[in-house]
Amino acid sequence: MIRIAIVGAAGRMGRMLVGRVKADPELCLAGATETPGSDAVGLDAGTLAGVGDLGIVIVDCIENAIADADAVIDFSAPGNTMAIAPVICGKGLGLVIGTTGLSDADRVRLADLADNGARIMQAPNMSVGINLLFSLCAKVAPLLGDEYDIEVVEMHHNRKMDAPSGTAERLGQILAESVGLEYNSDTRHGRVGQVGARTKREIGMHALRGGDVVGDHTVIFAADGERVELVHKASSRETFAKGALRAVKFLASAPPGLYDMQDVLGLH
Repeated sequence: MIRIAIVGAAGRMGRMLVGRVKADPELCLAGATETPGSDAVGLDAGTLAGVGDLGIVIVDCIENAIADADAVIDFSAPGNTMAIAPVICGKGLGLVIGTTGLSDADRVRLADLADNGARIMQAPNMSVGINLLFSLCAKVAPLLGDEYDIEVVEMHHNRKMDAPSGTAERLGQILAESVGLEYNSDTRHGRVGQVGARTKREIGMHALRGGDVVGDHTVIFAADGERVELVHKASSRETFAKGALRAVKFLASAPPGLYDMQDVLGLH
């Protein structure tokens, strides 16, 4: 049985993870954290998640939360993720990161930890379906060629902090790599005013926010006379929780390294 600690156990994603861990016979909850000052500190993680008392009290100290754990799942914020990652990896625990908004420097730091023996799975989206979309885009974009303009549209709930979403950013990176563009310099984030005709050396990126949308992503390939669209819509955060638990099980037998969900699903 794999013993799991959950960072941000009182949040929407954290509570869902607690429930999914309880329901999985191969896993058990070993620890749970929240930020100092949170009203959830001192409460039972299972009771808060609505799955009954699990005997795991939410604490505000990562060292205490991971004392009996084999792996940690973190869907928090970039600053917190990067602060606790060295602590977790230093204990030899598997680390599954679903935090979005990580910088290039953050990813380099995670790679350094992996080079020094850590087992880390970091992905902007752990949905099986969205990772299939990643794989399809990498194949479809070069097949269609430069006659097709590429646009990415994403929509999320009105409380999401970062834009574009980490998933849309990863889609843009995959598409850029597939057609010989540079994501950072060749991405056009929205269009306002007299911007001129669309060039062939750009990928359009558009972020929509509203309501309680869990996550919609559409990749549009548009040419004269036709349009191809690849679409993924998430209707529940449960799909992300399921992916995170698959990643935990993958890391349990994986050698040190920095992985993504493509590795977990065997799509590379």
